[in-house]
Amino acid sequence: MMKRNSIFILLLWLLDFYGVSQNQNTVLPIIPKPQSCEITQGQFTLSPTTKIVVTSSSHQNEIDWLNEYLDKYYHFKLKTTAAIPKNDSYLEFVSIEGESNEDYELTIAKNQIHISAKEKSAGSFYAIQTLIQLLPLEKTTTLVIPCLKINDSPRFKWRGMHLDVSRHFFSISSIKKYIDLLALYKMNTFHWHLTDDQGWRIEIKKYPKLTDIGAYRKGTMVGPYSDQKFDSKPYGGFYTQEEIKDIVAYASKRYITIVPEIEMPGHSVAAVAAYPWLSCIGKQIDVEKGWGVFEDVFCTKDSTFQFLENVLDEVMNLFPGKYIHIGGDECPKTRWKTCKTCQARIKTENLKNEHELQSYFITRIEKHVNSKGKQIIGWDEILEGGLAPNAAVMSWRGTEGGIEAAKQKHQVVMTPGSHCYFDHYQSAPNGEPLAIGGYTPLEKVYAFEPIPTELNTEEQNYILGAQANIWTEYILNEKHVEYMAMPRMAALAEVLWTPKDKKNETDFLNRLQTHFLLLDKLEINYAKALYKVEQKITPSSKPNTVELELIANASLGSIRYTSDGSMPNPKSEKYQSSINLDKDMTISSALFKDNQLKGKISSRYYEINKATNKPITLKNEPSKSYNYGGSFTLVNGVVAKLPRDNNEWLGWSGKDIEVIVNLEKVQEISSLQIGFLNEELNWIYLPKSVEFLVSIDGINYTSIKKLLPEDFQFERFAKLSFQAKTVKYVKIIAQNFGKIPSGKTGAGEDSWLFSDEIQIK
Repeated sequence: MMKRNSIFILLLWLLDFYGVSQNQNTVLPIIPKPQSCEITQGQFTLSPTTKIVVTSSSHQNEIDWLNEYLDKYYHFKLKTTAAIPKNDSYLEFVSIEGESNEDYELTIAKNQIHISAKEKSAGSFYAIQTLIQLLPLEKTTTLVIPCLKINDSPRFKWRGMHLDVSRHFFSISSIKKYIDLLALYKMNTFHWHLTDDQGWRIEIKKYPKLTDIGAYRKGTMVGPYSDQKFDSKPYGGFYTQEEIKDIVAYASKRYITIVPEIEMPGHSVAAVAAYPWLSCIGKQIDVEKGWGVFEDVFCTKDSTFQFLENVLDEVMNLFPGKYIHIGGDECPKTRWKTCKTCQARIKTENLKNEHELQSYFITRIEKHVNSKGKQIIGWDEILEGGLAPNAAVMSWRGTEGGIEAAKQKHQVVMTPGSHCYFDHYQSAPNGEPLAIGGYTPLEKVYAFEPIPTELNTEEQNYILGAQANIWTEYILNEKHVEYMAMPRMAALAEVLWTPKDKKNETDFLNRLQTHFLLLDKLEINYAKALYKVEQKITPSSKPNTVELELIANASLGSIRYTSDGSMPNPKSEKYQSSINLDKDMTISSALFKDNQLKGKISSRYYEINKATNKPITLKNEPSKSYNYGGSFTLVNGVVAKLPRDNNEWLGWSGKDIEVIVNLEKVQEISSLQIGFLNEELNWIYLPKSVEFLVSIDGINYTSIKKLLPEDFQFERFAKLSFQAKTVKYVKIIAQNFGKIPSGKTGAGEDSWLFSDEIQIK
């Protein structure tokens, strides 16, 4: 009886540790969450005496992977045998017929593990990844795991991660480590961005100058884009074709397909620097040191196409996958408009304009790629002027491009900047490493749904899946790449693998905490934004007052805070309910568990003024993508910090801001201020002008003054002090910059106007 009770208690402990119960479809340590998982009675002990039953060589890759992992982290390997052992525990691979190469079954009984999948398929490898995630984290030679049965398969075919190596170059070892991280979370596509204005990273034997010249720049932008500062240190590097082959083979063993990207017709300065005749003007230029969009693009003459076909031939020989990414994004048409060759091409091909010339360019490249048995994929700009007949589309400027492509019966990979750009901040920028901007927290990634509701059942079939992108303008090394990828990649992996109705954010966050220990073991530099304390401002019923809520996952610890400028500690006041803010003050907060600080301390200064929490009217509503808190965002007492946290801003695309603040009673004021954002790389411009007007009756307004950008303080605040005036209403009109000028990122598109806080004193 004692022995039975001990086993029962141990089983309960295991069930509690893994966060599952019998017949429940959840196993906490596993990310992404399987389709189904049933815990059965007992446990299996993996030890040096456990054998692997080998009946063929088809699973040698999986055997090697498991043994390498066991040897590295537990210091033993499993021996193989041709027959099922009578007395030892064993692991056996069973070949079955299945609908997908990625399906698998994992059955763990008291003395045996069965992995069932199609012969020579990714399914067996994914089963090994699941088994590895089930192993205890402590170094020991007896690894106890619960008995269970998992049936699993992915929701989407394309489960991808991207990495830009043009802006910053990464070693072969770091690329392989990145691929291993993808493999751990059952991602199957690595989008390798190999060429851009700032560097050409792949050896092309027919054109050696591409790497002799194009792989190196004379300096690099330092700090934020707005500073426009550069160092003078030569920078560069490239991968030889032999190194490429090695990495492709390495990824193939992990069932990861590499999709190379060779940018065209824009983002081609590095190539033009190597061979000036590729451009419209033939002028010698340098590889770009800074970030952005540049006017020197590929000319549409026949010799350029011959060059690109030769380049792509060498690229296609190196990468066995179906898709070749040809970029197609952010191509200024300035050179084409004045180029005799390009204008002649428009006339000869009966094209309407330069947009159709770009479509011609992409379609001509597609024909060549198709002739080699491959297919092109490009960013959603390739829709402009007409989509090439067989092209697949990566939708990055929202989901609209993907919706349009799917309706045209083209394959689509969803990668909208709002949810899938991992070069964005994942927590409040204060205290985070410099990023390009934006705000893509873990919970937003997990909430992403790749299939838009605008598509019908048939059209939904054209959504291959999704991927996240890591652009490296501000990411200098391997550890920073890991920090930006993890744990957001784990969230995306579950979005792309797990059935939609089985996702649960709370459950995921609980499993993720176990994975943090695993990532520690694997020496992955992950972000700890999970432990952040969010400071959320809401309106108050009292005048010139707001309510502050401190929000964190209660299961991760308790919130402690201070309001006197000091830093919180385990003995600071415990947050119980919302805090009333009726004067200027700094609130600092953090999460604590077992007297230990979890994550980072969050501090914010609140400025209460005559505009705070007052009724506000907007003539033009902000764009849906940048309207997190509504008009209250402009009078909530929060002056946004830089770099940008989207929760503190409202954004308008191509529209002016016209706002009226109702002070609710006639009173004297002597200063007005409103803040704006200047991020030209992200299409966000300061207004052309800002006019302040006042009124007593809300009908007749008197202009105080119109300010131009050169009048702004610190390059972002339109601030005006004046002799005291008696008013009840304040109107502010900020004029949108208009179309983005040639040579800038997003040239020809509507600029964005971002505003944060209105202050009236």
